[in-house]
Amino acid sequence: MKRKRVFLFLFLAMVVLMGFIFARGGYEKPVIEIAILLDTSGSMEGLIEQAKTQLWKIVNQMALAKKNGKIPRLKVGLYEYGKSTIPASEGHLRMIVPLSDDLDRISEELFKLRTNGGNEYCGKVIQAANDGLQWSKNHNDYKVIFIAGNEPFTQGDVDYKDACKTAISKGIIVNTIFCGQYKQGIRTFWKHGADLADGKYMNIDQNQKIVHIAAPQDHKIIELGKELNKTYIAYGKAGSKKKERQERQDSNALSMSEEVMVQRSVAKSSSQYSNTSWDVVDAVKKGKLKVGEMKEEDLPEEMKKMDKKERKKYVEEMQKKRETIQKKINKLNNERGKYVREKQKQLSGEQTLDEVLVKAIKEQAAKKEYKFEKK
Repeated sequence: MKRKRVFLFLFLAMVVLMGFIFARGGYEKPVIEIAILLDTSGSMEGLIEQAKTQLWKIVNQMALAKKNGKIPRLKVGLYEYGKSTIPASEGHLRMIVPLSDDLDRISEELFKLRTNGGNEYCGKVIQAANDGLQWSKNHNDYKVIFIAGNEPFTQGDVDYKDACKTAISKGIIVNTIFCGQYKQGIRTFWKHGADLADGKYMNIDQNQKIVHIAAPQDHKIIELGKELNKTYIAYGKAGSKKKERQERQDSNALSMSEEVMVQRSVAKSSSQYSNTSWDVVDAVKKGKLKVGEMKEEDLPEEMKKMDKKERKKYVEEMQKKRETIQKKINKLNNERGKYVREKQKQLSGEQTLDEVLVKAIKEQAAKKEYKFEKK
């Protein structure tokens, strides 16, 4: 009888312990969720240019994050607000992309953005992000809103104080980025909004031109980034279109500057760039797909001619080739980083969007026990 009681006690203790671990997210992959709310009224062309230019640099910084030894899953959501072509009944705002790990889609939508004068309702767009996005329920995950603009924070029929308080009650930090003079942002309540939601108030010059530093490794990294695309095997109905999107975003990045394409190539070599929904290699690697169980109609043309053994071997070869290219890119990027840091010591200027985003994320995520490797 005593043995049964001891066994029962140990069993119950184990159940309680397991429940505690799961409640703490111990066996779950940690998540970083970032919602970016961009003012797309007439004066914000520079802000959009910075966002397009610096997306991959921000992703590369997130690729250095770990929590309890695990690499977090990065999800990004995108809203625009302040555009007169969006009806007033909709608050002159819209969700462009819900929280997603499809980074090519985020890039594609950023390149589609156009400005148009309108009314900027900060409280309303924050509330829309609070309610419209599927935020993680785990209080240990890092969840954050970044809102950027240049009009008073008080505009609109939703009180920014209520919206910011609602956000932090859900564990969502609100960081505010005023596009203009620091003191003007304080006077127009951008700092107060951040203070209410445990956030950080920052200001940038949205028209500041990003300084791109050319490095000896750039050309080789770009060439390797293009080679990576050849290792992707599109499957399913949407596969070919998403592979075309991947190639378009390479072109978009290169149209901005070589450094943007370098940053994108490095991002494609990181764990944050994953395309399980359309790429056979990623889907197999993440356990989302088994080559031997693929339907004939989902197979790409080159795999339809193969038997099951040949298909498996082909996917394995593409995976090995991809990993080899990624290692080369990361090695070159480490060398590039040393070169660029030396050059940056000679430069100074106003803060830009990527600088304030990365700095705030690192500081706030550290409080959630996320650590960032130094490279």
